[in-house]
Amino acid sequence: MGLMEKIFGDLNAKEVKKVEKIVDKIEVLDEQMQALSDEELRGMTVKFRERLKDGETLDDILPEAFAVCREAAYRSLGMKHFRVQLIGGVVLHQGRIAEMKTGEGKTLVATLPVYLNALEGKGVHVVTVNDYLAKRDMEWMGKLYTFLGLTVGCVVHGITTEARKAAYQADITYGTNNEFGFDYLRDNMVIYREALMQRELNFAIVDEVDSILVDEARTPLIISGQGEKSTDLYRIANDFVRTFRLDEDFTMDEKDKTVSITEEGVAKCEKFFGIENFSDPENMEINHHVHIALKAHNLMKRDVDYIEKDGEIVIVDEFTGRLMFGRRYSDGLHQAIEAKEGIEVRQESKTLATITLQNYFRMYQKLAGMTGTAKTEEQEFRDIYNMDVVVIPTNKPIARIDMDDSVYGTEHGKFLAIVNQIEERHATGQPILVGTISIEKSEAISELLKKKGIKHNVLNAKQHEREAEIIAEAGRLNTVTIATNMAGRGTDIILGGNPEFEARKEMKKMGYSDTAISYASSFIPLDEPDLIEARAKFGELLARFKEERAEEQEKVREAGGLHIIGTERHESRRIDNQLRGRAGRQGDPGSTQFFISLEDELMRLFGGERIQGLVGKLGVAEDEPIEAGMLTRSIESAQKKVEGRNFSIRKYVLQYDDVMNKQREVIYGERRRVLYGENLRDHVLSMVREIVEENADYCSHTSKFAEEWDLEDYNQKMQRYCGRFEGVKYGEDSLHDLTKDTLIEDTMERFEKLYEEKEQEIGEERMRELERMILLRVVDTKWMDHIDAMDQLKSGIGLRALGQEDPARAYANEGFDMFELMIKAIKDDTIKFCFNVTIQTTTERKQVIGQGQGVKQEADGTMTDEEGRPLPKETKVPERQGKQMPVHKEPTVGRNDPCPCGSGKKYKKCCGAHLED
Repeated sequence: MGLMEKIFGDLNAKEVKKVEKIVDKIEVLDEQMQALSDEELRGMTVKFRERLKDGETLDDILPEAFAVCREAAYRSLGMKHFRVQLIGGVVLHQGRIAEMKTGEGKTLVATLPVYLNALEGKGVHVVTVNDYLAKRDMEWMGKLYTFLGLTVGCVVHGITTEARKAAYQADITYGTNNEFGFDYLRDNMVIYREALMQRELNFAIVDEVDSILVDEARTPLIISGQGEKSTDLYRIANDFVRTFRLDEDFTMDEKDKTVSITEEGVAKCEKFFGIENFSDPENMEINHHVHIALKAHNLMKRDVDYIEKDGEIVIVDEFTGRLMFGRRYSDGLHQAIEAKEGIEVRQESKTLATITLQNYFRMYQKLAGMTGTAKTEEQEFRDIYNMDVVVIPTNKPIARIDMDDSVYGTEHGKFLAIVNQIEERHATGQPILVGTISIEKSEAISELLKKKGIKHNVLNAKQHEREAEIIAEAGRLNTVTIATNMAGRGTDIILGGNPEFEARKEMKKMGYSDTAISYASSFIPLDEPDLIEARAKFGELLARFKEERAEEQEKVREAGGLHIIGTERHESRRIDNQLRGRAGRQGDPGSTQFFISLEDELMRLFGGERIQGLVGKLGVAEDEPIEAGMLTRSIESAQKKVEGRNFSIRKYVLQYDDVMNKQREVIYGERRRVLYGENLRDHVLSMVREIVEENADYCSHTSKFAEEWDLEDYNQKMQRYCGRFEGVKYGEDSLHDLTKDTLIEDTMERFEKLYEEKEQEIGEERMRELERMILLRVVDTKWMDHIDAMDQLKSGIGLRALGQEDPARAYANEGFDMFELMIKAIKDDTIKFCFNVTIQTTTERKQVIGQGQGVKQEADGTMTDEEGRPLPKETKVPERQGKQMPVHKEPTVGRNDPCPCGSGKKYKKCCGAHLED
């Protein structure tokens, strides 16, 4: 980049300059907008919509729409967008990533492109990292949107189906990445159009875009149902691997998170399980269980990777330190951890639908994002999402001091040095925020501070509910806060405390409802006396707290502002920068420093043995820092190595999921045709034509002379699809002129005639619904099995690399072949069922996929899914849980009786022929 900048100048500055020309146009309109009344300002929304209908584009109305939104924000929220926020808004509208430092007001920036894009009426999604932020931002910014006459919704865990549906129909929808992704998957599992939640994916703004599109990109969203019953093998394998010794019975690679059993270990396994060959395919299950138990014991650490809570194993997100309720490790690893911790081993699950966040977000027509740290990952955003990063200048110059890293020989020495620094700075009253990378480390530092008698708050995944409250208070005088790196994102740390936060808290204590507090803290004109009274109370409290905090704020500034201590370098520079960005918001003073030991995971795995040796020779005391430029360079190069490696892994995951994505589009497209009530008659007949052409090809490829074709075999094959098909017959004269095309057309003519007869027998309208019901059913069943098969293929494909074959290409090729086979199976089954339905066949659609989720009937007769969410009224409880229901009723006629269709043939040779297959 250095050379490029020398030749072309600062490319980022050039991009900002281009955007500033648009911002000048917005600022010119400011006085004009101030002159409008509230009604006139609201009326602009209707005018903009009419102009868009008349053919103007969003870019044409951008300056005016942004100016309207800016003035409305001042009237409804008491905040007016700064110039830098207008720049950020334009960048987001262009479908790019706006990198804005902490405290620059990203939440307000998003309102500009959200308002503009919502005018089209296609829906705008604002994606946040957790439910708390989704609700907070919706309530906070919702005042602005409703002031301008737009509707706002919020999708969070646990809301009713009606509320969820209404939220997606609103002009603007706030929610978390997981909720949006899971709702997309659920939409492709419903059996009636009325049960669909989402509209077409139009425009999304992703808050904390690096966290969602980079850190979580490797985690696929999976909806699963119950699989096979868990075996006792987990417990047996768990007890057995406790006897294994590292480097004797097995080896371990911490970098790649893999374990391998040595020859001694294999002999041990064979003896224990009484088997001859541990690697024999017959013993695949034992082999898998032993490996997974070893992984659970040696690679999965309690209070780092997971915690035990209420008799359950809950995964801890490695990036955010948050608890991930409802998520389970796949491939039996979760069960192996349950066995290791001595709690109940739960059932394995079967995947019903899956998608990665990468592919979900790439489906939006336009995607934008905002965060404080994205530039280091710009290449990834370009390659995968086709988005570039624009760094937005700060409103006030940054006054934060970033100190050099302090490096120690041992972890214990590092912790002592951290506690000493906390003690020194705490004595001056300076607020301190200590960032750790795991719950375990947070608690270790907390213990040391308790011994010193220093009062402090610990914020980690175990304290999720109090997260925002603790972070809001972290800038108070004499406050020490210990937090896992990403906890409390989205909440500003204001020096001397947050008066608005305190005023809200006080009102809650007084018994005011959340709605009353929300209106009280807004600037929207009110009519109700109780809300007017609440607003007056809020104003009074806010003024009191502002006055109380003013003196404290000045003291904190004099003490040097917020001081950040990083207890170790994260494997990604971006996450270190996020922690740093907590201090020095809006030109505030502040300082940051990282403390590192050579025993830290990053240094141990990627720092190299050279440094360890070098420190050994220097012989410094454990709590004395080692000052060496070489150390800082090797830390950065270690981070770059890991970032590069992680990017490669994510790209590789995407290569695999791209294969599934193309297949998913085909299948989900097929389902939509059914749900939207499309007439499938021509579609069914085109399937028939494809099968006829396939069989005609097979029949005619043996010879160019029709006399040598095996037409009897051809007719028998076609009779499998419809028992009433009497076959194509040709005399000797006509055989002489017979071509493959003639054979196809003659066969199609007979099949079309048979289909018409079937329609007359069943009734056209009923036949259309039967086609839909059959196709939906067949597609769902085959797709579910296909996901499973693809999963199995992926788990073993890595070994192809040993044979000098690219596993990703092999997966794509074999996946394509498997998909072709599935499509053929769908065609075969659909045609067989469509040609062999009878007047008794039920047209009721069955929830094939829903059965895996455990559809329940509540006491009041409503249907709910496994999370207690009501299902649409048309959904019926499956008669036999867990089995695919046949789409025909059992025949009431004998095999050799005359067929009830009136063909004069025996039932087994006519409509019952498909039962003989």
